[in-house]
Amino acid sequence: MITTAAQDQFTAYGLSHWAVLVVFAAGAAAAVRVGRAHCHSPAQRRVSRGFGVVLLALDVAALAYTLTAREESLVDSVPLHLSDLAGFVAAYALLTHSRRAVALTYYWCLTLSPQALFFPVLDSPDFPHHEFLAFWSLHLLVVWAAVYLTWGVGLHPTWRDYRTTVVITACWAATAMLVNSATGTNYGFLNRKPESGSVLDLLGPWPWYVVAEVALILATWALLTWPWTWRRGRTHRSDGVGGWPT
Repeated sequence: MITTAAQDQFTAYGLSHWAVLVVFAAGAAAAVRVGRAHCHSPAQRRVSRGFGVVLLALDVAALAYTLTAREESLVDSVPLHLSDLAGFVAAYALLTHSRRAVALTYYWCLTLSPQALFFPVLDSPDFPHHEFLAFWSLHLLVVWAAVYLTWGVGLHPTWRDYRTTVVITACWAATAMLVNSATGTNYGFLNRKPESGSVLDLLGPWPWYVVAEVALILATWALLTWPWTWRRGRTHRSDGVGGWPT
């Protein structure tokens, strides 16, 4: 039996990665079915809160492991990547259905988190290593949370949610860049690209890839907002019903 280190290491679009993508698709479909099955019923809140508790527990456990593993310096372990923050925001959205948290979950987890699914920056042993399982569990769950809240429960974004998310994300980016400049870190990959390669390689050198990324994100978020607001406007005109579900 061959057990070389290269074979034991995770490889993008290897067998384990394709298996993760299959699980992702199946889980997204299940999230929609479960959300719709319990929509506007007492069970909906129990399911949503249970999902939130599981996600929050995994995020806290992952953070505790990172802070105590000592493989990275403490300054590199602060959960300042959007992928780190997205887990806590999604958990809060599931627990409370807070409008801002749900909006952040929708925009962050349906556009930024999937980058990790299709262009993973994962330097770890392959399945079933705990780092592999933690990485994919957290990234899959936040996308499923966004799918569940949007297409399952029916919490849809508005242009106000779009603007709020843009402002909050801009504040995060400014904070991350200040921390990066002061500490030499690279939160959000705002100061340099990942060494392992990513989709950012297609957008040119720094700082132009950041400018291009911002433009793409703003345009994509606008496109993700328009169908819901257009349909809500038609509903208002036809029967006076619409808006944020209660």
